[in-house]
Amino acid sequence: MTKFTTHLLSDKDKSEWRPLFDGYAAFYKTDMTDAIADSVWGWLRDPEHVLEGLLVRNSDERAVGLLHFRSCPRPLSGRDMGFADDMFVLPEARGSGAADALFDRLGSIAAERDWPVVRWVTQYYNERGRGLYDRYTSGPSDFIMYQWDLRPRGSGI
Repeated sequence: MTKFTTHLLSDKDKSEWRPLFDGYAAFYKTDMTDAIADSVWGWLRDPEHVLEGLLVRNSDERAVGLLHFRSCPRPLSGRDMGFADDMFVLPEARGSGAADALFDRLGSIAAERDWPVVRWVTQYYNERGRGLYDRYTSGPSDFIMYQWDLRPRGSGI
């Protein structure tokens, strides 16, 4: 079994993070530009920004996955919770335990920060991801996510 290590992203991780982020964008059929990736990397490295990231490495020290997450207010409990925004594991590393290593680390962070829950969303067609997520939860929540798109039609991103 492959041993994995996870750590919060650091400046030295950018060259390995970017192909993973590109893979995440490709999975969701989203065009990725240098400007977008640089903006997200800036958020990840800005200690004043809420977005943080984890990188998972295999036993060869190769980066094989990422998880972006943040603290999010949960008004009905008067507490913060965790929110996982993006998760991606290289196709050849899926099923190897890399995703579990990311979730284990996120769970430790949630416990350290006293987050009672961690939430995330995924596309309905992400069957493989949903299989993983179902191992950590009792299934999808009873909430329906809406998205109000305020961009003019045809404006792109």
